Amino acid sequence: MSVPDFEPMLATRWPAAFDDPGWWFEVKWDGYRAMMSAAGERTRALSRRGLDLMGRFPELAGLPIPPDVAIDGEVVAFDEQGRPSFSRIQQRAGFAGRAPGEEVRVNFVAFDLLYQGESLINRPYEERVERLLGLGLPSPIVVPEPTPEDGLALFEVAKEQGLEGIVGKRLGSPYLPGRRSADWRKVAVIRRLRAVVGGYLPGEGGRTSTFGSILVGLNDDQGLRWIGAVGSGFDEPTLRAFAAHLRQIERPTTPFHNPVVVPKPVRPVWVEPAIVVEVEFKEWTHDFHLRAPVYKGVEIVDPKLVTWAEEFLA
Repeated sequence: MSVPDFEPMLATRWPAAFDDPGWWFEVKWDGYRAMMSAAGERTRALSRRGLDLMGRFPELAGLPIPPDVAIDGEVVAFDEQGRPSFSRIQQRAGFAGRAPGEEVRVNFVAFDLLYQGESLINRPYEERVERLLGLGLPSPIVVPEPTPEDGLALFEVAKEQGLEGIVGKRLGSPYLPGRRSADWRKVAVIRRLRAVVGGYLPGEGGRTSTFGSILVGLNDDQGLRWIGAVGSGFDEPTLRAFAAHLRQIERPTTPFHNPVVVPKPVRPVWVEPAIVVEVEFKEWTHDFHLRAPVYKGVEIVDPKLVTWAEEFLA
């Protein structure tokens, strides 16, 4: 039997946490979204945009996914305190350096069941979750139980634990593949977005051999729109690895359609817009640039799909 591929349902950004008896709440996991499925002996793991994740995480092929099942979830690496760590999964995916001999293991956090011999996407959210819990999936698969009603309390726990945020999901709601819906509401402890790298600024002092900051943007109707320079968040191994990638894709002209504002007399080095990064930031400025951006890692996604509408308005 063949199991269909599903695009992930997306959550709408919500301004504040809330309590509501008609909602269940989950932690927002800090990893790579993954659509896992098994048909016979064949297991698949696709990213949010349909890219194969087995190359980065070959151990996913051995997960005990039951046959004729499709599950929505997240590939996560936990730190020593049991918290999801995006920096650790960056190391595991090869986007950041790690100590020699250090092993970074990943888990699959499963939070929705989309197919079990038949499509379940039109079934109520709570039924899908109860059927997922009923599968009894063993480690390294993690199936967390949602928190009914108490979104405010879970949000406080997320803040205390340094987690990314929470997601509220309305009871009775169907699964809407590839669509962003207010039936799922994400409340961020930390503001983040994905952005495309279009250049970098040469480094000074200890960064002379690498770079000072990367120049990032979002795609809009005119092309790639510059939104800021990101210089914080890089450790020394990541600086060296990232700089090596940047040198391989340098180009003579800017990929941005709008002016890039940098301190004089610094001259940017332009690169092909081929790398997508995740950036944490404080807020948008009045002219729509990132305030206090911090590099968090590389995302596995087609740069053309990282848009102003998706990242700024979502």
